[in-house]
Amino acid sequence: MELLDEIMSLSKERGGSHRPLFARELKEKIRQRTAKVGVVGLGYVGLPLAIEMARVGFEVTGIDLVRERVDSVNSGISYIPDVTGEVLLSAVSANKFRATQALAAAEKLDTLNICVPTPLRKNKDPDLSYVIAAVEAIRNHIRPGQLIILESTTYPGTTREVVLPILEESGLKVGRDFFLAYSPERVDPGNQDYTTRNIPKVVGGVTPRCAEIAVLLYEQFVEKALPVSSTDCAEMVKLLENTFRSVNIALANEMALTCHTLGIDVWEVIEAAKSKPFGFMPFYPGPGLGGHCIPVDPYYLTWRAKMNGCEPRLIELAGHINNQMPGFTVLGIADALNERRKCLKGAKILGLGVTYKRDTNDVRESPALHVLEGLRKKGASICFSDPHVSSIVIRGQTVKSVELTADVLQSMDCVAVLTDHSTFDYSLIAKHSSLIFDTRNALKDFPNSNLVRL
Repeated sequence: MELLDEIMSLSKERGGSHRPLFARELKEKIRQRTAKVGVVGLGYVGLPLAIEMARVGFEVTGIDLVRERVDSVNSGISYIPDVTGEVLLSAVSANKFRATQALAAAEKLDTLNICVPTPLRKNKDPDLSYVIAAVEAIRNHIRPGQLIILESTTYPGTTREVVLPILEESGLKVGRDFFLAYSPERVDPGNQDYTTRNIPKVVGGVTPRCAEIAVLLYEQFVEKALPVSSTDCAEMVKLLENTFRSVNIALANEMALTCHTLGIDVWEVIEAAKSKPFGFMPFYPGPGLGGHCIPVDPYYLTWRAKMNGCEPRLIELAGHINNQMPGFTVLGIADALNERRKCLKGAKILGLGVTYKRDTNDVRESPALHVLEGLRKKGASICFSDPHVSSIVIRGQTVKSVELTADVLQSMDCVAVLTDHSTFDYSLIAKHSSLIFDTRNALKDFPNSNLVRL
């Protein structure tokens, strides 16, 4: 508190209150890009964010407890496809970006963006342990004049009800001594068109001054920052975005199940429906949901809704439908084998792609893993091929990726397309596979009698 007393004294000597002094000095540092900025959590959200900050001239400190990540960053070796090694090495070599495991580094920083995981507990309740641990560490090193922004996806009220009380245990006052805001991450791994730089940043502050300073920071390195009235509103924005996707994907999946029972090609139905120039947005079925956002975020919303006496039945039903798709895929493969007088037990099955979406190396919550696990549980002999993933663990056993060759394809009883990577040679797959179960409509341009679509 000695620094706080010193600044208060200095402000009084100047004949004014100390309250606007912190904000004024911090805003000037941000405008001049001399502010020392930090990112807590260097994963799929934090690392691209740090790179964008460094790109415009900020001196960035990344904080992560994983030693391998810290070493990789400081060596200029990227572990995330959205950040090239060349770009990372350039930022590190220019002394604009460094990483550390030391949470005490927060004390020397002017701004801190928290980008840590927010998973679910086994009972589907929110797990804020990573957020709380990060905020408690910052509280132990907080100093007057800092801006702290939470970016981790969470339920409405988290910043105000969880983060703020912890930080104010330091004795500092929000909006006066430090500034607190929430801005939901909107990263879409593997998307080359929409990146951290050109996706608008929604920003909500605990106070208007907090929002003003947070918007100013983002305006330095993203194309557009959109302020909203509160941190609760900003938190709800992210949940609406991903719940919207979850519900509409569930509808597409249920249409796939319905079309299957009626003998109708769901992919043809969707293709025809999207010709309507208004009132329809195409979503597509698949083997299930994956990634850290869409399978998780709606449960943060339903938990919060129930805590306030609301029953979000549609959202919960969507989750139920999406969760049953890996099992439906396993049954579909079994039926396709039966049609060819083959049994699933003992069948050799190759899974093509194990990431949750195309052209990434992200296997978090990937439905492909659940499908392969289900196949092995029923006695199938499984292997996989993925250009972005070298190995996975299925039912406690490590399985390594195999090279996709004509001989490998010909040796399989079934080839299941679980992730439609653009680098797969689909003509090779169509030519040499005796049975293809396509969950992504990836072989739509290669129709043949050996192809079965979800």
